[in-house]
Amino acid sequence: MKQTRRSSGPFNPNIRSRLHNGAREERFAHLVKLAARGLARSLQMRLTEHAVSYGHWTFLRILWEAEGITQRELSLRAGVMEPTTFSALKAMAERGYLTRRRNPQSRKEMQVFLTPQGRALQAKLVPLAQDVNDVALRGVAAADIAATRRTLLALIENLVADEVASLTPSRRMPSTRELSRLAHRARAGRRAP
Repeated sequence: MKQTRRSSGPFNPNIRSRLHNGAREERFAHLVKLAARGLARSLQMRLTEHAVSYGHWTFLRILWEAEGITQRELSLRAGVMEPTTFSALKAMAERGYLTRRRNPQSRKEMQVFLTPQGRALQAKLVPLAQDVNDVALRGVAAADIAATRRTLLALIENLVADEVASLTPSRRMPSTRELSRLAHRARAGRRAP
């Protein structure tokens, strides 16, 4: 008897019917999220062959271009909180991809450097990302790709400008720990008589 492979998560064998049954009417933000999720899952499937997680890929990409930056700078460039970066870098160091050293000019700062093994991953992993892009853009006209790039870049610029313009103590990006506390308070409030 032939076994079929089941997929976990939001993308499973029935995805085509779900896309045709409602995605075309979805908000733009939701469509971008679905596309980003699909791209990430496609890349993760390929990265798994090399025992690299998508999160580690994010940091490797940055380090291939800017080795020796601080953990804080790496967090900013990756768009993740510093505790997340710390945990990822610790795991990546254990796998032999990088080393962390104190900055000689500032003993508080840790700089991140790739090992030869971490550098060697670039030649193996970058073609996988290029393959995902090729798959995703298959059959899409060059003019449509160019228009989509312009649109996404404008969207990113508009959202960054909105975030900068509206930063206040009550309207900012909270830490993961703070979000957890807020969720805990909300749950406790629902349970109160």
